[in-house]
Amino acid sequence: MADRDETREHEEEHAPAVRVVDRRWWAQGEGEKPSETPSLKPSYVEELERRLAEKDAALAATIAKYREAAAEFEDARARLRKEIAKDIERGRRTFVVELLDVVDNLDRALDAAREAGATDALGKGIELVHQQFLAKLEGFGVARIQALDRSFDPALHEAVTTVPVDDPARDHVVVGVIRHGYAIGDEVIRPALVAVGQHGTDTERTRNEHGTDTERPRD
Repeated sequence: MADRDETREHEEEHAPAVRVVDRRWWAQGEGEKPSETPSLKPSYVEELERRLAEKDAALAATIAKYREAAAEFEDARARLRKEIAKDIERGRRTFVVELLDVVDNLDRALDAAREAGATDALGKGIELVHQQFLAKLEGFGVARIQALDRSFDPALHEAVTTVPVDDPARDHVVVGVIRHGYAIGDEVIRPALVAVGQHGTDTERTRNEHGTDTERPRD
């Protein structure tokens, strides 16, 4: 009996120490919660999800590049349309300016017929063609600039000479049209060549010659 007790004591002295760890987080102390929750999914499922996330990211990047390229394409197409429209407009205006020479000749022919007092079919025919030509130009958006008896406007008129006038109200007023001007909308494609009235020029020149007045002539 004594031998058995000695044997048990000897085994207990040489037996390895056994440590029991409770891995339940609620059973652990504060600050000892596991940093990562163990996954319940198989490893191949996690791998598939990772690949799927990478494919989604690649697809989103491709879509972003496509949208950027589509926006650049739309901008380039819009610029091209504007350039084509400008070229067409320039071509149209060049054509219209060439036609204005024909209108000028009709104006001269009509003025000559009126001065000669022509009332025959030829004079009426010239006037009819002249009116029809102006109507066609209006159809293209071309309007004749009204200059006669209007105040001189350097944006619309080009003065080639001045004419003395007795009426002060006619000073700087267009008293004659040498060549009609035309505009498309607010843009002048050809200014009108005009004669502008100027009041008091001769009087001031006479005063200066006699030395009775030192007032400078008007511009």
